Amino acid sequence: MMRRFAVACGLAAILAGVTACGAARPSMFYQMDIPETAAPASAPRVETDLLVGRMIAPHLYRDDRIVYRHGSTQLGTYEYHRWAEPPADTIENLLVRALRSSGNFRSVQSLRSNARGDYILRGRLHELNEINGSASDVAARVSFEVELYSQKSGTVVWSKSYSNDEPVNGKKVPDVVDALNKNLQRGIAQVVAGLADYFAKNPPQQ
Repeated sequence: MMRRFAVACGLAAILAGVTACGAARPSMFYQMDIPETAAPASAPRVETDLLVGRMIAPHLYRDDRIVYRHGSTQLGTYEYHRWAEPPADTIENLLVRALRSSGNFRSVQSLRSNARGDYILRGRLHELNEINGSASDVAARVSFEVELYSQKSGTVVWSKSYSNDEPVNGKKVPDVVDALNKNLQRGIAQVVAGLADYFAKNPPQQ
C-alpha cells in the first residue's frame, strides 16, 4: 500500500513539473482598420439606402487564426497569432464604416440589423493570408469580390473583383499584418470608388 502511494506521489510530482515547464504561450491578437476620413457632407450624393450583407468565406477565414500559404495547395494557421475577429466579419464591418464615411448614401447599414434598403452589397472572401515563397519572398494576399444587388429589379447591377499581393517589409507576423491591412484598405477604397462611379452614371429612380 505504501509503495503504491509513493509511486502515485512520484507521478503527480512529474506531471506538476511538466505543467509548470510547459506554461501556455500567450496569444497575440491583431485588428485591421481603415484610415479616418473627413466628416461627410450634410446631404448624401445618392438618395438611396444601402445594406451590406455578410461576406461568404471558406471555414479558415471564419476562424480567428492568421492563415499562411505554402505553394499552390498547402495552407496553415498560426496558433498564437490571431485576429481580433474573423476576417470575413472584419471586411463586412470595414465596408460599412468606409461607405458611411464616404457620405455617398442616405444610409449604410449591415443587413444583420434588419434595416430596410434599396440595394444590398454582398460578397465573397477568397483569400486573406501570408504567401510564403523563398526565404526572402513573403507577400500578403487579399482576394475578394463584391456585387451590388438591386431589391427593386431583383438583379445584380454592379460587381467588383479585387486580388493583390502586397510585399511584406519584414519577416515577422506583425509585418505581415501591416501588409494585409494596407492591401485590404486599397481594396475597400476601390469598392467605395466603384460604387460612387456606378451611381453617378446610374442614379436611382425616386
